[in-house]
Amino acid sequence: MKRLIVLLGVMAVSLSPVFVRLSTAPSMVLVLYRVAFATLILTPYVLLRCRAELRGMKRRELLLCMCSGIFLGLHFSAYFESLQHTSIAVAAVLVNTEAIFVTLGSVAFLKSRLQGKAWAALLITFAGSVIVALADLSGGGSLKGNLLALVGAIMGAAYTLVGTVCRRGGISTTMYTYFLYMAAALTVLVLSLFSGLSLTGYEPVNLLTTLGMAVFCTLMGHSVYSWGLKYLPASFIATAKLVEPVFAAVWGLILFRERPALLVVAGGAVVILGIALYSKIAGEEQTEQPAQNVMETPNEEVAGGETRGK
Repeated sequence: MKRLIVLLGVMAVSLSPVFVRLSTAPSMVLVLYRVAFATLILTPYVLLRCRAELRGMKRRELLLCMCSGIFLGLHFSAYFESLQHTSIAVAAVLVNTEAIFVTLGSVAFLKSRLQGKAWAALLITFAGSVIVALADLSGGGSLKGNLLALVGAIMGAAYTLVGTVCRRGGISTTMYTYFLYMAAALTVLVLSLFSGLSLTGYEPVNLLTTLGMAVFCTLMGHSVYSWGLKYLPASFIATAKLVEPVFAAVWGLILFRERPALLVVAGGAVVILGIALYSKIAGEEQTEQPAQNVMETPNEEVAGGETRGK
């Protein structure tokens, strides 16, 4: 049952590009509304249930949360904008190459070590992403859209890496998520104002789509990931996320009649295979290390959630 709940969470996250396509407002405005709604929804819970932790937060924890949120805002902005220039299937596959950049960043900045098998899995993932990008371009796809999706993957990796350092300090999922969304909202607000974008005056459908993203994709979808980590192996959660681009492609086919080219499907399968192999190898390495106590308090699973921002 728990595994089914996680898969339903993945399905909820995969609805993000659907909501973007149904919207008419600029991408950054959609991002702003999404994270602002999520912040507002979390605010009463934080003020009522987390006041002690809020008062005791260290400056370093707050700065790391805010830094991670800046990258999350940039991740969302690049990914949403890519959906305006390329297909849902291509954008979803390319943004999920985030695993490559997370690994490279872990080696460079967090002093992680990788076995040869892990590097091989990453090369497979990279090869699959190249196939997807080239197949899309040969079929008349947009280079701009593909590059934006890759920028989204890089920004997502930066958010993940900074968030990893932040969470090592013991901050709860709820507090981390709250300040993460707040910083993302402030980042996109500043970018929108500097870009001269109007924040109001759009059709009512945009209010509904961004609220849908905040509730379904952010709070219900990504929160399930963190909930699942308490009861299921991390390797299962990582592998379950691989279904996200598949769901996204299915939504694109059903709702928008976007039929991906055969090479895009093949390249996407290679990407998923590479990430699955890497997740398996990483899971095996973790089981060989001494177990650590990663249990969180019951309050943390209610409103929190690691967000990889789809």
